Amino acid sequence: MVDEPLLGVVGSSAMVATGHPLAAQAAQAQLLAGGSAVDAAIAADAVLGVVEPMATGVGGDLLAMLVPPGQSPTSYNGTGRAPLGLTAAMIEALPGRKIPERHPLSVTTPGAVQGWWDLHQRYGKRPWASLFDAAVDAARHGFAVAPVAAREWALFQQVIARDPASAALYRAQHPPRAGERFDNPALARLLGEIAAQGPSAFYEGHIPQAAERTMQRHGGVLAAADFAAHHGHFCTPVSADFCGAQVHECPPNTHGVAVLHALQALESQPPQADQPEDAVRMVQAMEAAMEYAKQTVADPAGNTVCTTVVDGDGFAITLMSSIFKRFGSGLAVAEGGFVLQNRGHGFAQPGHINGPAPGKRPYHTVVPGAVTRNGQFLAVIGVVGGAMQPQGQVQLLTRMLAGGEAPQAALNRPRWRLEGQRVLAVEAGTPDEVTAALRAAGYREPGNEGELGGRSDFGGAQCILRLQDGRLCGASDPRKDGMALAVDRQ
Repeated sequence: MVDEPLLGVVGSSAMVATGHPLAAQAAQAQLLAGGSAVDAAIAADAVLGVVEPMATGVGGDLLAMLVPPGQSPTSYNGTGRAPLGLTAAMIEALPGRKIPERHPLSVTTPGAVQGWWDLHQRYGKRPWASLFDAAVDAARHGFAVAPVAAREWALFQQVIARDPASAALYRAQHPPRAGERFDNPALARLLGEIAAQGPSAFYEGHIPQAAERTMQRHGGVLAAADFAAHHGHFCTPVSADFCGAQVHECPPNTHGVAVLHALQALESQPPQADQPEDAVRMVQAMEAAMEYAKQTVADPAGNTVCTTVVDGDGFAITLMSSIFKRFGSGLAVAEGGFVLQNRGHGFAQPGHINGPAPGKRPYHTVVPGAVTRNGQFLAVIGVVGGAMQPQGQVQLLTRMLAGGEAPQAALNRPRWRLEGQRVLAVEAGTPDEVTAALRAAGYREPGNEGELGGRSDFGGAQCILRLQDGRLCGASDPRKDGMALAVDRQ
């Protein structure tokens, strides 16, 4: 194994890049025991739901991009649907005829647990129950809260403080600081039940009933019947050529099409990120792409975590899960030790293609990506952070594919983020001439609006790239608590 600061972690066999050291270790254990990349990614994701409860968990959704060796890429959509009890009259009564960010009607059916099962049924090698050992252990015996997680825990304390169950579960009165231990016995029990019984432990029985009671207390309509009706599906990715490679994204209801739309606009003259005129072109292409997605993305039938894995057989996966905004809806199912997501905020107004309806999936920000060249795996990549996800991917892909940058160097560079109409946040460290060009092009700085109060989230990326010599290079974003880890064959 080689660890070069600007290249990344380099290994010859298998590689993991994920958002927390305990998740990386869980994935490593699965790979060393003969598991597939999918086994490793599920084990890591289950751990992330314990150690980053503000970002993901069993109350959220899951999407994945997979590149099986010798096969075409495929994607998995595990996003949940609006409750069957959601009515037009409920939406029409809301301010602006739109579901607010933190509202009982924003809660959609969780899809993550079924997603784990569906992925494992098709691609898993290890026993299902073994995938949850590390997550159960962390939830039962506790773990040291990592620095970035602790900072976000404190920043969004007011979200969990609004609901007595969330406040008690997540210690709203005294959010754990970096290094302090936190445990979640209820979640440990639930994960143990899922390990023993499969997804029925989550979609049938006491958990759906407890979630329904939670929603009834708060005026929501998610019910046990919505859990029973949930299903995910495998599907063909949407793809586009860029700089001699093929970029693959999940199709709608995610906005992965925004990545492809922007890259296609830049294909004829691939940009160099530190050139002021190229930075302006990239932002303009991204702005047009996100507007395109906003107008076209809907169900064809925030905050996130990402794990990328390549196993010794060359199977590659980007697995991303999310409860959307930090701590999701803020409404906890105490019996299961988890918070429900608020993806329903992604719906537009009634009458729009993305308008809300019973059993419909909302516009989704999670976009796991993969890159191939001449039909062979080249990279798996994901960027967390709501609307930052497609923007971050475009910036990283142009840096690596057009600029030839090494993965870790590309992840380390400062980024920009479109926050709204002609509103652009620019991360510290961006060259002054680039910032000046962007402001001269009419993009103003964000104000203090929103929950982040002007503290823009520039995301957190995980990436694994196949080098020209065949070795794997893993990179993990310094903006998060994660790491890349080479896994050598035994």
